Amino acid sequence: MTSKHLSYLLIGLLLLIQYPLWIGKGGWLRVWELDRQVQIQRADNQRLMHRNAALEADVRDLQVGTVSIEERARYELGMVKASEVFVQVTETADVKAHEIRTVGLAYQSASQSSAPKR
Repeated sequence: MTSKHLSYLLIGLLLLIQYPLWIGKGGWLRVWELDRQVQIQRADNQRLMHRNAALEADVRDLQVGTVSIEERARYELGMVKASEVFVQVTETADVKAHEIRTVGLAYQSASQSSAPKR
């Protein structure tokens, strides 16, 4: 065997040894891919932990006090107390910059009391 053949043989053996290290089941490319997936999952977990903390605070508020229940009823369901007037400010694209609409039990009761009785 000449030194030229021996060099090719050693290079071939070196490549065979390197294959599992880079491309095989537990190779570096697989490790890098798994590391990237772990980082993505950690970021997702962090986001979910913040969301869970916010939900937990909401549950605690709903269990402890009535202020939170009243606030949700006002904003989500549009409820008003009997002695209140609901005022909604909306922006429009025409000449008027704001349109104010008053709706509520106090407004309705005032208009009903001025109506003629039968």
